[in-house]
Amino acid sequence: GFDDIFYAPHSRHTYVKTEDIEACEDLVVCAKGDEAGVFLCMSKDGSNIFVMGHPEYDRYTLDTEYKRDKNKGLEIAMPVNYYPDDNPEEKPLLQWRSHGNILYSNWLNYYVYQNTPYEWNKISEK
Repeated sequence: GFDDIFYAPHSRHTYVKTEDIEACEDLVVCAKGDEAGVFLCMSKDGSNIFVMGHPEYDRYTLDTEYKRDKNKGLEIAMPVNYYPDDNPEEKPLLQWRSHGNILYSNWLNYYVYQNTPYEWNKISEK
């Protein structure tokens, strides 16, 4: 259900090399970008899903973090593709909510709901 191109917030402090993920035979890269790198990967059997970004963020989460760090005097780059005309006084663009919803809906449907037995007494104890 994803478009060929989509936006998603990413951490500016965390980075995993795309080539390291692609070198792991147990993982499949599902989505990546030139600038942010891997956004989503999963184990081949679907039992582990790794989201490298923050599709759960609301419109102002990055704005609050960016302005907090700027006010602390930290050297920090402005979030990319976030403020209209790269002006932090403008209302941030919300460009990832629908894809975030699709991601979590797909995960719940295909990897939780579809794999949950209808007979609750057949759920193994862990």
